[in-house]
Amino acid sequence: MTAHHPRPAFFEELDFQPTPIGDLALRRRRVAALDDAEVYEVTLGGGFLMSSLFHAVEVALADLPLAGRGGPLDVVVGGLGLGYTAQAALRYSAVRSLVVVEALEPVIGWHRRGLVPLGAELSGEARCRFVHADFFAAAANPAAGFDPGAPGSRWHAVLLDIDHSPRHLLADTNAAFYRPEGLRALAAQLHPGGIFAMWSDDPADEVFLAALREVFARVRAETVSFPNPLLDCQSSSTVYLAE
Repeated sequence: MTAHHPRPAFFEELDFQPTPIGDLALRRRRVAALDDAEVYEVTLGGGFLMSSLFHAVEVALADLPLAGRGGPLDVVVGGLGLGYTAQAALRYSAVRSLVVVEALEPVIGWHRRGLVPLGAELSGEARCRFVHADFFAAAANPAAGFDPGAPGSRWHAVLLDIDHSPRHLLADTNAAFYRPEGLRALAAQLHPGGIFAMWSDDPADEVFLAALREVFARVRAETVSFPNPLLDCQSSSTVYLAE
C-alpha cells in the first residue's frame, strides 16, 4: 500500500515578525498554474521581497565574481534571504569560509529551524557562518568589519543582495553606502585583487557606476535574464562587478 503524504496548504504563513524596518513574513504557497509547485515567499512591510520561484540572479551573484578564481577564498554575503547566493558560493571548492551578514534575526532563525528549503544545508555547512549584524554599518567601519570574531579582516569577495537597487532602499540610512566614500570603506576590506558584486532589480544605473569607477579600477554591469513563468515572459536584473 502506498503511503500518501498530505500536501502543504494552498497558502500558509510560516512566520510573522515585527522588525525595525517593517513587518516580516515568510509564507509558502502552491501555484496551481505551475503544476502545484511549492513556492516560498518573503514580504517586508507588506511589500514583496523575494521568492524561491526566481533565484537565477541570486545564483549569478555568486557565479559571476567567483567562477575561475583560485583559492582559498574568504567571502562575505550581505543578506541571507532564502540562501541561494550563499549556496551558490559554497559550490566552489575554492571558498574556504563564508560569512553571511543578515540584519533581520528572524531570517537567520528560519534557516536554523529548517523553515526554508536551504536552511538545513546552510546551517550544517562547516564553511558557512551566519552573523546577525547590519551589513551597511559593518561596511562603513573597516576597523571592525564583517566578522565579529576577527575584527579588521579582509575578504576576497563581498556579494551584496539587500536593497532593491542603489535608488530603492529598504532603509534610508543605507544611502551613504552607494556613494564613493561608502564604497571606499568597503574596498578597504577587500584583499588586493578582491571583488565586490551586487544585485539590483533595476537596469544599470549610470550614477552608481560612476561612483564605483571612482573607487575601483575595473567596473561593469551584467544583465541577467531569467524566465518568469507567472507572466510567461523573460525578466531581468543587474549584477554590478567591481574590482
